[in-house]
Amino acid sequence: MSVTTPEPDALPRRLALPEFVAMLAFLFATIAFSIDAMLPALPDIAAELTPDNVNRAQLILTVFMAGMGIGTLFAGPISDAIGRKPAIYLGTAIYVAGSIAAVFSQSIEFLLVARFIQGLGASGPRIIGMALIRDLYAGRDMARISSFVMMVFITVPALAPFIGAVIIRFSEWQGVFLAFVVFGLVGALWMGLRQSETLAPANRRPLRLGPLTAAAREVLSDRQVMLCTLILTLGFGQMFALLSSAQQLFAETYGKGDSFPAWFAAMALLSGTGTLLNATFVMRFGMRRIAKWAYVMQTFVSAAMLVLILSDALPDGLRFPAFFFWAVSVFFMAGVTFGNLNALALQGMGHIAGMAASIIAALSTLAATLIAAPVGLLYDGTAVPAIAATLICSALAWRLMGWIHD
Repeated sequence: MSVTTPEPDALPRRLALPEFVAMLAFLFATIAFSIDAMLPALPDIAAELTPDNVNRAQLILTVFMAGMGIGTLFAGPISDAIGRKPAIYLGTAIYVAGSIAAVFSQSIEFLLVARFIQGLGASGPRIIGMALIRDLYAGRDMARISSFVMMVFITVPALAPFIGAVIIRFSEWQGVFLAFVVFGLVGALWMGLRQSETLAPANRRPLRLGPLTAAAREVLSDRQVMLCTLILTLGFGQMFALLSSAQQLFAETYGKGDSFPAWFAAMALLSGTGTLLNATFVMRFGMRRIAKWAYVMQTFVSAAMLVLILSDALPDGLRFPAFFFWAVSVFFMAGVTFGNLNALALQGMGHIAGMAASIIAALSTLAATLIAAPVGLLYDGTAVPAIAATLICSALAWRLMGWIHD
């Protein structure tokens, strides 16, 4: 499919592709950094704020995603009404406010509220960034750009646990939230100085009930959009389930607590090759075919891993390498599928890109937390809950991909 070209007088100034990708990746990385940099802090937070039930510390991750899911319902329509850049500034302000509130948390309950507010704000860069890409690109071109963004998005936050661990060493866990403030402000400043507005005033849709309802009805009644949203839900659910248990799995199950940031960085860097491969081959093979075979691969890898663990067939020396390979495959699958599925869903939604991106992300993120939170709380000292959840989600996604068309 060819690149969508606006009218000459409405054409926004385009950054050079490397800077455009890097800027969007930085905005998207707000989410990954807000999750990954927290992982080394979870044991300290659990010991200080919820020592009687350390598993509750995992809710710091899932409540952030819940806030992000709800925020996505509003971020897109707001950006359709006031423009992409002002909406990102608003989201950043909310994100920074939540980060500052978290610094002063004296209870797990207050911290969870602050994280929820953080999630609300983080939804802005995520959703509006996707709408911004759709303003300029469509179809396989959008999938290719999204893959480059995801590659940087996955690679850069690989350092987040390292950064979080260093910050905690000098300032305790509260310092991580101050780093979030800096991160959010840098992203908003970069966009403000370098990127022109991509949504012309003539193409904006007012925040009135009638137009909003009509746009939402159009999105929700589109079979392709809803199928892609359901598949994204399954993909996010299995990835978030692994993330919520990652620190415990590496530290308690496999005894890699001291080197967890290094292993997590290696996992993220290796899985980032998935987005590079997708960007390389999506123009040739298409979005649907690549995403389908990624879920096929994940189904068989997870099934094999589950059998090996339940049968206790792995020798001691191979247990962690096998788990690490499986964890890399989960993130690799995300890099291969998420950009393609978003592009497939938004192909026919260019005129309401903000609303469509909001609904897709809100439904998939909120529903994914319903998968991830119980799986995380079911942690029993083994990787079985996370692997079983991934097997089920990938098998269902594989089946649903048969109903998607390019």
